[in-house]
Amino acid sequence: MSPARETRTRKTSKTTEAPKTAKTPRVSKSVRKSGKGASADRPGAAHRRDLLHAMLRIRRFEERCVELYSAAKIRGFVHLYIGEEAVAVGVNEVLTPDDAVVSTYREHGHALARGIPAEAVMAEMYGRTTGCSGGRGGSMHLFDADRRFYGGNAIVAGGIPLAAGLALADRMRGQSRVTCCFFGDGAFAEGEFHETANLAALWNLPLLLVCENNRYAMGTALERHEAQTDLALRAASYGMVSWAVDGMDAEAVESAARRAAEGIRAGAGPHFLELRTYRFRAHSMYDPDRYRDKAEIERWKARDPIERLKDRMRERGELDDKELAGAERRIGDEVDHAVDAAERAPEESAESLLRHVTSAPAEVS
Repeated sequence: MSPARETRTRKTSKTTEAPKTAKTPRVSKSVRKSGKGASADRPGAAHRRDLLHAMLRIRRFEERCVELYSAAKIRGFVHLYIGEEAVAVGVNEVLTPDDAVVSTYREHGHALARGIPAEAVMAEMYGRTTGCSGGRGGSMHLFDADRRFYGGNAIVAGGIPLAAGLALADRMRGQSRVTCCFFGDGAFAEGEFHETANLAALWNLPLLLVCENNRYAMGTALERHEAQTDLALRAASYGMVSWAVDGMDAEAVESAARRAAEGIRAGAGPHFLELRTYRFRAHSMYDPDRYRDKAEIERWKARDPIERLKDRMRERGELDDKELAGAERRIGDEVDHAVDAAERAPEESAESLLRHVTSAPAEVS
């Protein structure tokens, strides 16, 4: 799994290097104020610590969701992100508040990495009015327009054409923004992906297509539903810069995503990243997970992105166990507070069930 391997076939069949950035991307005042998206200016131990803490926040939040689901505190379908944290954290690190994110039904990690508070996400899991979607979306439909997080989507590949629409709007308005769309290897097999990839390349859209290849489309192994398992190679056939990345390495993901985002902002059109990752849990909480060999799961757990970053930092003398324990306590307190707030938050009344569903009656003169 080489993070450097890349393919590009725009108007030529030859493999070429990724386009060099022609200009410095425009950065909004809000980005400069918050510092988000500027991590390239602060490399080193402090930045790796931030990456580690962001992944830990997702992991601890998800682990609590397991407990709450088992206790019937949260209901419906729940798709956990445990094992894939490096993807959400690494990609979101290079996006600015002006950029847009479109997600999937496995979007808790994306939402938290985007900056949606754990309290708002947990309340949505509980179906409470303080949730980021007002309690109407639940686990699969997290949404936050203020943060330009345009939702999870319960339909496989359903978000991909929506992302193309957002990117087209930005291009038509002349705005230097990136639309990032997350989806899985199962969505890659859907017509929505191929139609969108073709139009994105044809129209030179500022679209970052991020395929979280966790090797299983629900319960079907990649090699059983794709004749060509090199998804980056196939994406390149549409004329976009594409390459495969070790999705279990947060720093490798961030580096690849930054390179792609810079190319998009420079006008090089859509980019495709195949992030090779793995979910440690079953497809959903309903899934008995009988289609995978347990030894395979353990091999991938040995590449846990959180533990890999910890080990790298320890080798460099950058990880203080006392500071790490403090971070774990702070994150634990954050999740505890989110659960407590969700349990105390009100449910929507039956009288308001048609709100946002039907329009007000038209007045006829």
